Amino acid sequence: MSRIGREPITVPAGVTVTLAENNEVTVKGPKGTLTQSFPSILKIENNAGVITVTRPDDEKETRALHGTARALLNSMVLGVTNGFERKLEIVGVGYRAQKSGKTLTLNLGHSHPIVFEEDADITFDVPDSNTVIVKGADKQKVGQMAAVIRGKRPPEPYLGKGVKYDFERIRRKAGKAGK
Repeated sequence: MSRIGREPITVPAGVTVTLAENNEVTVKGPKGTLTQSFPSILKIENNAGVITVTRPDDEKETRALHGTARALLNSMVLGVTNGFERKLEIVGVGYRAQKSGKTLTLNLGHSHPIVFEEDADITFDVPDSNTVIVKGADKQKVGQMAAVIRGKRPPEPYLGKGVKYDFERIRRKAGKAGK
């Protein structure tokens, strides 16, 4: 059995998990509501606040789906209770971020400012002009939005300028070797 797949998921207080037909799972909590459908070959059970995922056989595809489904369910439960966040750092002279209302404006050395709007799932926090924190209940959407923001000016290896994750280390290269 899959080590990850057989682990039970404990549902904390204040979170409700609803199982519908075709393995559609809805998780409601203080941070929002997430819905996802899982493969019908897997069996998802909710017994007294403990969610378990079981598989009927040991086929290769079924084994792969088992651990993935359990990990996605766990991320849904964690997302509606604590939420997820991704921290981005902006490095470079004149590069900055500012938030006004529900609008995030980035000045990254382009001829125009880059604007992002908050929606119901994703919020931005700008503690200072060189830091952007992307927050939300859906782990995939938070990571995707952080990747889109980083993609507007990825860090470059010569001066280290650009938008990078807080945990990311930029491998620096030497410039031109002069005379």
